[in-house]
Amino acid sequence: MKSSNRVIRYHAHGSPFEILTMEEIPLRELGPREVRIEIQAATIHPSDIGLIQGSYGRLRELPAVGGREGVGKVVEVGSDVKEAVLHKVVAVPDEAGAWQEYCQTDVGNLILLPALVPYTQLAVALLNPMTAWRLLHDFEYLREGDVIIQNAGNSAVGLTIIQFARQMGISCLSLVRSERLIKELKAYGATEVWLDNEKVPEKVAEFTDNHGCAIALNSVGGKSAMRLAKSLKPGGVHVTFGAMNGDPVRFPTRNLIFDDVRFVGFWLDRWKQQQTHAQLINALEDILQPLAMTELKYPIDSVYSLENFSKALKRNSESRLGKVLLTRDIGALKKTTN
Repeated sequence: MKSSNRVIRYHAHGSPFEILTMEEIPLRELGPREVRIEIQAATIHPSDIGLIQGSYGRLRELPAVGGREGVGKVVEVGSDVKEAVLHKVVAVPDEAGAWQEYCQTDVGNLILLPALVPYTQLAVALLNPMTAWRLLHDFEYLREGDVIIQNAGNSAVGLTIIQFARQMGISCLSLVRSERLIKELKAYGATEVWLDNEKVPEKVAEFTDNHGCAIALNSVGGKSAMRLAKSLKPGGVHVTFGAMNGDPVRFPTRNLIFDDVRFVGFWLDRWKQQQTHAQLINALEDILQPLAMTELKYPIDSVYSLENFSKALKRNSESRLGKVLLTRDIGALKKTTN
């Protein structure tokens, strides 16, 4: 076991390109109930960038290690922890920071992951899929044959929503900003893929025979959010869970009054805070089981070593389909499927 740990962390809030540094710090001695996790792969999320910039809904105590989601294996246990936990594949705890070689946590915080699923898939298997699942189950009782609509259909959450909707027998209308994405989203099972423009409400009316969509899922804002609102059926629900373009959510007053459309927000962090650890584990079964059975697939754009984190951040800022990952050992990650 190494005595030091390479971490990517920040000591103040600001641009990730300016304030993130790779540092080597001593590994802390394990407490009796703690385990040490060797991190195999970690994801770069928009919320990671928000945490670093200081714009996210909650912030970490500084200095902080970047990254909210990753996968690793237990390589060392404290004196009160059974050795059976060794070598288990586990999720990196959110607060530990995933952009590092090792982290440690209380054994009671562990979330076991399917051992036969590739690390690259497990590294993105919790936050976005759980968001997608909750969006489809917590706001409206969706029945087979219902129609939903979402913008940013090419996002990680959007691609997961497409796959879950297909399994549920629900038609998923996905909006994108580029024609080149239409074929790719169709391959993931999207019912229809349209450009996000002023023609959307008219197309929805035609597709639904003027009935409208049960739910509209907004992660963009501005005029795009307005188009989603105009696509809802009477009593439909407009859920905002992101703000990619930074514009305020706009809504048509007519639909709000005469169609009784509801506008709500969703933040996975708040939902997680309301769950016990046991409830969270139980909820994760809904998304981990289909992943283990290869019924779900999460696209990976590229993988970078920790020392190349600047290149990873640059790639993450560019147009792509799929997540950018960081790993402590890119050669080992390519050779193994766990």
